[in-house]
Amino acid sequence: MAFANRHQAAERLATALASYKGQNPLILAIPRGAVPMGQQLARALEGELDVVLVRKLRAPFNPEFAIGSIDESGWTYVADYAESVGGTPTYLAQERQAQLDVIKKRRAQYTPLRPPIDPAGRIVIVVDDGLATGATMISALHALRDKKPARLICAVPVAPADTVEKIRPYADEVVCLSTPMSFQAVGQFYTDFPQIDDAEVEAILKQA
Repeated sequence: MAFANRHQAAERLATALASYKGQNPLILAIPRGAVPMGQQLARALEGELDVVLVRKLRAPFNPEFAIGSIDESGWTYVADYAESVGGTPTYLAQERQAQLDVIKKRRAQYTPLRPPIDPAGRIVIVVDDGLATGATMISALHALRDKKPARLICAVPVAPADTVEKIRPYADEVVCLSTPMSFQAVGQFYTDFPQIDDAEVEAILKQA
């Protein structure tokens, strides 16, 4: 299944998640690409929008490839293959601090006048525009589970089947619209897949 753009992907996710409409779900988008999708889902499902801040830990010499991830509290997920691609303990310590600094900066930018919305007791839907390794989603779900949501759902348009299986233990439900056999990058499944910048994220969160 290919998507014209994030708008169409969000429309299809909203249809798949229609049973949660009217239950005031909390839609938590992983910045930056998923934030416009989160806005659309929140409107369609009559919920609230916020962000969950996580960052991938980048492989040495290949910043697009995740060897782990970190959440806002500093909790770190490290993939079992990390060391085999150069993720030594020294490198990971440096990368962990670099990404934690980015998270702190984004929190100050994105929601400067309020704390994150409390997910306790809520139906929480974590959305991203797609998963490759699933590393950032694992950190997001782990961070939210500790905050005791009533139900924790991962919602993505596309991901490899093995990544979906890796995610399942961290969520009460995983909604993935497409699990293609040949998967190289999330962007290959979108006709139009522009970068989302910080200014757009800030504007959407102000509206929310």
